[in-house]
Parts: sequence; C-alpha cells; structure tokens
Amino acid sequence: MAEKTVLGSDKLRMVLEEFPEQCRKGLKLAEDISVKGEINKIFLLGMGGSALGGELLKTFLRESELPFFIVKDYSIPKYLNKDSIVFVVSYSGNTEETISAYKQAVKKTDNIVVLASGGKLVELSRAYKHTLIKLPEGLQPRFSYGLQFFSMLGVLRNSGVVQVKDSDITHAFNSLKPDKFNEIAKDIAAKLTHKIPIIYTSERLKAVAYKWKININENAKTHAFYNVYPEWNHNELVGYTKLNADYHVIIIKDDEEFDRIRKRIKITKNIIKESGAGVSELVVKGENMLTKLISAVSIGDWTAYHLAQNYGVDPWPVKVIEKLKEELKK
Repeated sequence: MAEKTVLGSDKLRMVLEEFPEQCRKGLKLAEDISVKGEINKIFLLGMGGSALGGELLKTFLRESELPFFIVKDYSIPKYLNKDSIVFVVSYSGNTEETISAYKQAVKKTDNIVVLASGGKLVELSRAYKHTLIKLPEGLQPRFSYGLQFFSMLGVLRNSGVVQVKDSDITHAFNSLKPDKFNEIAKDIAAKLTHKIPIIYTSERLKAVAYKWKININENAKTHAFYNVYPEWNHNELVGYTKLNADYHVIIIKDDEEFDRIRKRIKITKNIIKESGAGVSELVVKGENMLTKLISAVSIGDWTAYHLAQNYGVDPWPVKVIEKLKEELKK
C-alpha cells in the first residue's frame, strides 16, 4: 500500500484504487507456503472482516470435493481433525473468539496457517511454530480481504488441494478496473441513497451479496440485508405482500446462471416491482468464476464508498464496534 497520511473517504478511495495490487500482493505472500499430507477438510477460524476472505474462498470452491467450514465462535467443531487444514485469520491478531478457537485447533492438527498483521496471534503462531502470513498493517480488517483471499488460495494451490490455472488468476487481476467500477457503483449508490438495500444473488455468488451487505453496514453506517436464490423464494418473498419500509433491491446475477434460477430472477423482479419496491439488476460477466467473484465484490466496495459519500459519513472507523469491544473488557 502507498504510504500517505489521509483519513476517512480519501484513505478508503486509495485502498480501492490499489485493490488490484493488494490481490497480487496476497498471492505473493503465499508463494513459498504449502502444507503436506492428506487434506480432507478446510477450516477458517475468523470473525467479521477477518473472515471475509474465507467467505469468498468458500463460495469460489463451492464445487470442490473438499468441505469448507467457517468457524465464527470461541470453540471448534469436533470433526476438525488431523487431516484438516486450518486458516486462523485475525487482521488485528487480537480477536478473542479466534484466539480461543486457535488454542483448541492446535490439539487437533498440525496443518495450521495463521494470517495476522500483528497482535497476540503472531506471538502464538511463533510459540506453536506454525506458518505465519504476516499481513501489511494500516487497514481496517474488511479492507484486507484481497490479501486474505489470495494468500489462502495460494496456500491451497501450492499444497495441491485445489487447482487454479495461472491464466485464470492473471485474467482476474487484469479485470479489476477501478475507474470503470467506480462509475458503475456511483449509479447504484444513487439508487440506494435513503433506501434500505436488499441484495439477492444465487449460491454461485453468495459471498458477494454478503460482502455488499457488510460494506454498506460498516462503510455507509446503515442497515442492509441479503439473501440467496432459491431459498428466499420460500419465505422472504411473502414479505413483499406488505411493505413497511422503503426498500431498493439489487439482484446480482451471474451471466451463466442455472436456467431455473434465471427464471426465478425474472419472475421475482416483477413481483418486487408490483409491490412498490425499487429493483435493479447487476449482471456479472467474466471468462472464469474467479474474475466474476472478485469483480462483483470490488463493485460493491465502490458502491458502499459512494453511499457513505452521499450520507456524509466517514467510511473508515467503526465506532459502535469499538464501543462494544471496550464494554466487553470491563
């Protein structure tokens, strides 16, 4: 990251403009790291913004033969065993839930990789002699997901756990166009201003919708919600019978969506319109799923940035979360 003394919106804009380089840096951090032996499960221990890279990785690997579990708790599940690879992620290195889960995981497997910028996790990883990927400092955890995602993808690839072509990675990096995404996002943010955003997508891009929701929560300091096709059609759809708030729906659609999902999107768009809620559609295109995933998330980053601008709020700090942490220390 470029070293500048900037605050709030200016600092976030710099991070977004440098996101392609962040992704490349994440892959480079893992270039010599691998684990040995048979791996039958993938785990990520992490909370909040420190789990976002894992959420994206789980979505990207949804068709993999290996199950992928994300643990957002103080304790680990009993099925974590010696044949599991575990990523322990806390950007600050001091997340209490993650530290607690890490101390239990060391009793189950040696295949542990820690990702942190500092804090107690760095100390523990050295004490346990586990591989440490030292993340660059100076970011909010939610803005470090490019580092997280590509570091973990690199480790899995180096270990032979997943197969990803060099050409797919290169294309994904080259598809990140901050200027273009900025303009697309500006139009979307205009539609979401003074509305309650609801983001829908299919399981193919589930983590994208989740990341958009978190962006809006933490950057624009307002509520947003998300759900996935086809599940929301079996419950949440009925909520459009009686609207009690001013919603605007964003449907994020893969251009190669399954036929039945494509049909559901068409029908539900009409139902949403008839209810009186606004609805827009973002079609995600690309030569491969990695390109689609990273591009769609980046557009969401820019959307939340512009929404914060429209509301006149500083997108960088999360004072309410810091207040909670201080109260928990008492």
